[in-house]
Amino acid sequence: MSSNDVPDVLIIGAGASGGVAAKHLAEQGFSVVVLEQGNWVNQSDLPGLLPEYELLGNGPWHPNPNVRQRPEDYPLNLDDSAAVVGMFNGVGGSTILYASCWCRAKPSDFRVRTYDGVADDWPLSYEELAPYYAQVERELGISGQPGNPAYPPGYTPPLPSLPINMSGRVMAQGMNKLGWHWWPGYNSIPSRDHGHQKMCQRLGVCMYGCPAGAKGSSDVALFPDAIAHGARIETGARVSQITLDENGLANGAVYYRDGKENFQPAKTVLLGANGIGTPRLLLMSGSSRFPNGLANSSGLVGKRFMTHPFGTSVGLYEDDLEDWVGPTGEAIESMQFYETDASRGFVRGSKWHIIPSGGRPLGMIARWTKAADSAVAAEPFWGEQFTSRMKSSVGHLIEWMIMPDDLPEETNFISLDDTMRDSDGLPAAKVTYVTSENTHRLVDWNLQRSLEAHEAAGATKAWITNRNNPSWHNMGTAKMGHDRETSVVNSYGQSHDVPNLYIIDGSQFPTATGVNPTATICALAKRTATFIASNRDQKVASWV
Repeated sequence: MSSNDVPDVLIIGAGASGGVAAKHLAEQGFSVVVLEQGNWVNQSDLPGLLPEYELLGNGPWHPNPNVRQRPEDYPLNLDDSAAVVGMFNGVGGSTILYASCWCRAKPSDFRVRTYDGVADDWPLSYEELAPYYAQVERELGISGQPGNPAYPPGYTPPLPSLPINMSGRVMAQGMNKLGWHWWPGYNSIPSRDHGHQKMCQRLGVCMYGCPAGAKGSSDVALFPDAIAHGARIETGARVSQITLDENGLANGAVYYRDGKENFQPAKTVLLGANGIGTPRLLLMSGSSRFPNGLANSSGLVGKRFMTHPFGTSVGLYEDDLEDWVGPTGEAIESMQFYETDASRGFVRGSKWHIIPSGGRPLGMIARWTKAADSAVAAEPFWGEQFTSRMKSSVGHLIEWMIMPDDLPEETNFISLDDTMRDSDGLPAAKVTYVTSENTHRLVDWNLQRSLEAHEAAGATKAWITNRNNPSWHNMGTAKMGHDRETSVVNSYGQSHDVPNLYIIDGSQFPTATGVNPTATICALAKRTATFIASNRDQKVASWV
């Protein structure tokens, strides 16, 4: 494809969903251009193998762009947000820094209104999405153990599960004593060489980027194949507006590179800029046809922002647990308390998973001094006490992460900031978010149960380290649904207002689910790309 041709597909955002869509459509013979405001990340630049990796992870590699402050980032106004959200801009998107937890949503997640009388049902079912889960699991080298009773039969990851580290094995014994569900963790990291991915090196630094090239980030696992089939990635391209033709169809995007304005035409536009960047761009793309933002006749663009304000607890154990051994994502997981039980005082539930501490000294200090348990936080931590506690805890902790189903509220939303601007003068995203009472109750109840699990596993001391932490999961701001008056896109991510505009990221989630969202984002993007490829000979306005 020459630079003067109008490509079949323009994808905005080179993250997880953009990688899935670009690979599939390019392999199906579509001409594809991807605009990414960040750049390629060199694996040798990742901080995981450097002695100062924790310091770098709290600075230039921090998930929060307000801390990172790279030129390609746009700022976030978080003054009215209880959630300190995050993302990463670059080829690979937030998969560069994610922990690689790979978790399918459960069947009940798609029927929350039917089962629990809250939020909305999704316009598709688990059974409809299951084949697309399976396809992207093969493409991203998912390791896991088949037969998990928490899911319907047939969930068989393509690669064997990674060995359970010692922390996971000790906690599994505790869960067995309680009779509670646990299962080996699912990770988008291969247990043997797979495609472009190398076998996991067990380094435990996944959230600082994988220097071994094992993690299933889209820059490693997906875009090489997309490029081999003709896709073109334009980096350093900050999109300011999606444009329409005289018929109201998307015909491309305006973007800035090095301060200069450019235009990229296209026949179809796919938007995958995450649950904050996507509504920001739609709102910036308002026009006389769409005065309140592109594709926003429902008024829901930016509304119903959801995240996963998780909680954590740690247990202190006498044995050296080698808790630095990776992967960071999941050693084991539990769905024991995932479904609604009205007697608990809240609806929906939570997935638990064991995450390794990585032997990180700064992280270990925070688990003591910034503990949600005030008594632990007040304990002396200087001089001899500091030395004693660090020696007793580095390598001796097990940490549970409690991932709650954060239900949508229209009072939680993304808007354009009135005064804050990025380096090209475009308005920053303003996040307005208050953690709901249901989420608070859900997290607190599950944290108390996690302390019981630590006790059963033999912890000499256990405490709650954090409540309502930021999860970097941005969802729900361009809801999918059948009714154009109460949703932004249909079940294929297709805009009700602009038929050749598709949203392929977590913005379209009607509910957050109680699991990490990447698996569902990728499955939905695969389903959308398959739909587009299957209807390539149809007139675009007739696609439904």
